[in-house]
Amino acid sequence: MAERSQVAAATVARLSAICLGLPEAWEEPAWTGTRWMVGKKNFAHVVAIADGWPPAYAQAAGHPGPLTVLTFRLPQARADAPRFRRAPFFRPVWFANIVGLALDAGTDWDEVADLLAESYCVLAPKKLAALVERG
Repeated sequence: MAERSQVAAATVARLSAICLGLPEAWEEPAWTGTRWMVGKKNFAHVVAIADGWPPAYAQAAGHPGPLTVLTFRLPQARADAPRFRRAPFFRPVWFANIVGLALDAGTDWDEVADLLAESYCVLAPKKLAALVERG
């Protein structure tokens, strides 16, 4: 099997700093990329797309790569907003409330932090979500 593209360590570190600052969040290697969990629920997943692999992500993002993408959850009404159907966002089909974001040099990391806090709150137990300060 060919070596698969990896997410840049600096990107994983930046996302880890955001995600692991949330109550009881933890990180683990995923089947590809890295994901952050609360309990047994995945609230963020970063993946490197290259040469059309992984195909589900390449198809969802509409890009064969190289591209780094982050997926997260939002409340359904917010996920349905038109802005999340335009670049740099995209909508994978595997969950109704999942949103993807292409990460690049122009990424607004303050917005990423807000979106990840919101994703966490969608999936976390109410007791933990109540501990999160949100903008």
